Amino acid sequence: MATNIITRGGYDTLKAELDHLWRVYRPEITQKVTWAASLGDRSENADYQYNKKLLREIDRRVRYLRKRLEDVRVVDYSPEQEGKVFFGAWVEVENDEGELKKFRIVGYDEIYGRNDYISIDSPMARALLKKGQGDEAVVQTPTGEAIWYVNSITYENSADTGSASRSMGE
Repeated sequence: MATNIITRGGYDTLKAELDHLWRVYRPEITQKVTWAASLGDRSENADYQYNKKLLREIDRRVRYLRKRLEDVRVVDYSPEQEGKVFFGAWVEVENDEGELKKFRIVGYDEIYGRNDYISIDSPMARALLKKGQGDEAVVQTPTGEAIWYVNSITYENSADTGSASRSMGE
């Protein structure tokens, strides 16, 4: 079962997408549909059919985003996280062959289009949780166990512990 948590930045990105779709893109496409419909026969009108399909896709995404934004819980940085791997951490790991990986542990909705983010639900993230620098993490893979060592852990808001850390307790 997937978790319903998201970083503040991820939430803001989804909210901005919803805002853009609803306030800018949808009205633009609605206007095109209205124009194309005014031209007459809709059955052979490619502009009308394409934009009507696009409008359905926009509406489907708007419904998904509205529901998702209600369901997710924003997890902000907290100073207590320092030194350990938790949600929102940037982690650099290395295996015995010297292969390095650096990624951020985020919510399910944030990983798309990013090759430097992994889901909190992934085997790697689960194995790394609560580990500290220098610790060993055993990751279950389809081909067996893989051992990774934690080289570094950083948090985006660790330098700015002001409002980000306060909202954790609210």
